[in-house]
Amino acid sequence: MANLEGKVAMVAGGGGIGGATARRLAAAGATVVIGDLDAANAAAIAADIEARGGRALGVGCDIADEASVKALVETTVNRHGGLDLMHVNAADLGIILRDSNVVDVAIEVFDRTIAVNLRGHLLCTRHAIPQMLRRGGGALVYTTSSAAFMGEPERPCYAMAKAGLTALMRHVASRWGKQGIRANAVAPGLVLTGPRAGAGPSKENTQMIEEMQERVLAITRSTRLGTPEDIAAMVAMLLSDDGAWINGQVISVDGGVTMR
Repeated sequence: MANLEGKVAMVAGGGGIGGATARRLAAAGATVVIGDLDAANAAAIAADIEARGGRALGVGCDIADEASVKALVETTVNRHGGLDLMHVNAADLGIILRDSNVVDVAIEVFDRTIAVNLRGHLLCTRHAIPQMLRRGGGALVYTTSSAAFMGEPERPCYAMAKAGLTALMRHVASRWGKQGIRANAVAPGLVLTGPRAGAGPSKENTQMIEEMQERVLAITRSTRLGTPEDIAAMVAMLLSDDGAWINGQVISVDGGVTMR
């Protein structure tokens, strides 16, 4: 496991992959601040980390709101003296069920998708980078998706937002790489995260999810679908010194669904 002792990490978006990443970074020695729209979920993840001997803080954060993002970064810096690492994982996955095609999709679906899945990542980046520069550098990882490059016949808003993350990530790597900042992205396949307590999906959505899982598993060059821990392991490596010479890359972690 990568050694992150002495590092301060911020995870924006604590559901599923973000929660697993927070736990993985803490297990590697980092002090972790988790920001999530569901403040109770963020606090629960932090409490679990501390119960296991780690150092963590969970706070509420809406990455679509700049004041909220700014407050998350300031809380991290004020509590722990700086910021070294960031994983931006937040997404509005509920809206994806209304993301049909460019002819029929409601424009508010597009606006909300961009606000969270792209604009929110820009906000996290613009407030984190100055703090990383004060520490002499740092590393960022964004969660994108295979939807960004597969050319699916549905979910155009989601795909556009995730494709935009690639441009954002490579801009950061190009602009600040010489100043010690690295930026990369992970592109997960279908990951089994499970519903949050008290927030289970409807019967219709459950059936849709189960059918999607069956379709994806059929084309996956693996014996199973992914877990949040699969993605967290790659994020931790990219944020650590083990990934010191990896910059500006999109890494697919999808069981071999995509090969490129």
